[in-house]
Amino acid sequence: MSNLAIDGGKAVFPQGFAFEYAWPPVYPETAEKIRDLYLSHAWSYYGKEELIFDDEFAAYHNAKYGTFMCNGTVTLECALAAVGVGPGDEVIVPAYTWMATAAAAVYLGATPVFVDSEPDTFCMSPEAFEAAITPRTKAVVPVHLFGSIADMDKIVAIARKHGLKIVEDCAHAHGGKWNGQGVGSLGDVGSFSFQQSKIMTSGEGGICITNDPKYHDIVGRCSHIGYQHYAPGTPRTLPPVNLVCHNYRGTEFQAIILRDQLRHLPEDTARREQAAEYLRAALDKIPGVKVQSRGRRATAQNFYVYAVTIDPQVLREGKTKADVISALNAEGACEIFAGWGQPVFKHPNWSMGPEHYRVASSAVAEDIIYNKIVLLDIRWLMSDKATLDLLIEAFRKVMAEYSK
Repeated sequence: MSNLAIDGGKAVFPQGFAFEYAWPPVYPETAEKIRDLYLSHAWSYYGKEELIFDDEFAAYHNAKYGTFMCNGTVTLECALAAVGVGPGDEVIVPAYTWMATAAAAVYLGATPVFVDSEPDTFCMSPEAFEAAITPRTKAVVPVHLFGSIADMDKIVAIARKHGLKIVEDCAHAHGGKWNGQGVGSLGDVGSFSFQQSKIMTSGEGGICITNDPKYHDIVGRCSHIGYQHYAPGTPRTLPPVNLVCHNYRGTEFQAIILRDQLRHLPEDTARREQAAEYLRAALDKIPGVKVQSRGRRATAQNFYVYAVTIDPQVLREGKTKADVISALNAEGACEIFAGWGQPVFKHPNWSMGPEHYRVASSAVAEDIIYNKIVLLDIRWLMSDKATLDLLIEAFRKVMAEYSK
């Protein structure tokens, strides 16, 4: 008879287990600053907090310029517009990502082209990227998925070889470093999201960073009805003809929240990395369990979630990763789930017909998504060693029961 909790056995975690660490994180000093801002009446329009945050966040990631916006989807749209993407162009994106990565190209009249993943990082395969290039290809959008960093050495080399622009989607990777250089500064423009679930969050928000003053200027104009990014004493100039500009501005309230989170990011990143490596050392020893790779030259990694795979070949007949997830949850290991569940072009909210996109390759990505991926909430990485040991025991218990 099985001793799993899902079959009536005793659960690994004590009844009523819940994370001690709340998400998103809040800091007492931030609340006071927001109160003062509220009373100041100066809530937006290139306020002091916004401009400082632009510079601080960009510098943290080894970039010269930052442009804060209202969310991380419009940052992708503005970044692609800045590098010249428009109607008739193709933009290569990973099949395994959130829909915003591909939707940003559609908003500009371009065609997203979906390509496959690496089996260990789950990020865009450089080989699949190069194989999908056509004369219409204008740009590529590598995604640092769940915090693992795409192989930017190879992707940059391929893009430069073919004259393509690079927009990094860093929505899951705040503070990540590739060979010591901040994500978002490795390509032409980097895009980050500050949506409620992200590593840094102000409920909603986003930022573009770049080292190119031309791209910085265009991103700023696209996000603020054609006005150039504010610089005291600089004469105002007109936007380029036919540049489609929007009002995608953020507020001082969001900037205050994010500035304080940025101050805490180094210590929080170190804490999560330590927990992640502790889990990796234990989980990788369990037959059939494999932790997502950090990325070949990742020197600092943050985590949107903590991702592992379950090898279906190890499971006994009739058992799937969904059964593993259900059994882990029954053991009291809360907030373990399957994720989005489909590649972008099969997601029920992806409303674009096949005439609006192209699938170049996706077999590896679909195998990961449908058969292997298991995701753990970021709060596991803010937990103490005793809690992590219980999580490891839950994995061992479930895999011992469900393996052949």
